Amino acid sequence: MMEFKSPALSDVSWLRPLLMQEECPGAAHNFGNLYIWDGLYRQRVCPFGQRALIRSDYGEQPCFLYPAGRGDVRPAIEALRGLCRELSRPLVLVGLTELQRSELEAAFPGRFEYSAQRDSADYIYLASKLASYSGKALHGKKNHCNRFEAEHKWLFKPLTRADMPACLEMLDRWERDNADRLESSIVFEHTAIERAFESFEALGFEGGILYADGELVGFTVGELASPNCVTVHFEKALADMNGAYPMVCREFARMLLARHPSLIYINREEDMGLEALRKSKLSYKPEFLLMKYTARWTDA
Repeated sequence: MMEFKSPALSDVSWLRPLLMQEECPGAAHNFGNLYIWDGLYRQRVCPFGQRALIRSDYGEQPCFLYPAGRGDVRPAIEALRGLCRELSRPLVLVGLTELQRSELEAAFPGRFEYSAQRDSADYIYLASKLASYSGKALHGKKNHCNRFEAEHKWLFKPLTRADMPACLEMLDRWERDNADRLESSIVFEHTAIERAFESFEALGFEGGILYADGELVGFTVGELASPNCVTVHFEKALADMNGAYPMVCREFARMLLARHPSLIYINREEDMGLEALRKSKLSYKPEFLLMKYTARWTDA
């Protein structure tokens, strides 16, 4: 019998290896994301053979991520179909990548209807480009960093537990400064950041903080999502500090490359359909967008 439960820190020992086996650069298949965002997405996990079943009760009906792991995906999908029949709900899978969509269609030809979800597409960047802002397209980012370095005595260093109270204070200021344009989900983001800090080491998170003239002006947190990709979960900087955001992004990329020689990509997650966020993410010139799809079982 399948038994879904909220992800706990103790689940990292069995769940993270299955998520890593999926070798998916998508942010949804990160253990840290599942854990820290549980308050908003109400995610539940369940082991199933060589795969992990992940359910979310966010929205009008239950939905599921693509079963992560190895081996034939058909038994896992059939199990989810059985559960949905008991709930009198259609089987809906969300956050599928193109590869997962292809695998699902090969396993169940013609049984799913697919729809693209552009607002959920992850922005994937070359770590080497973010670390240098090389090329004409990123020249503006480089200029912002040059100005920041010329105008401030600055320091970027790894985020430690001792830095977290100051980061939360800066986060409070950031939320006040941006109150007029924040979405209602900001309450959940604040909680997610607190959860990330509370279990930082257990989650295997990495982060960095930026100082300018002795003042904390930015911080960032991410996790290794696959052997060659890091997902950035949070990046915050003071908007009135010109160049702070490009500096946090560049310096974190440099730190990650130094720590992980096999790193190729950095996933800076989706834009949620927010115009300002989309413009910002596009300005860093992603190498590609990792498109996401929703799959709905059809009996037709």
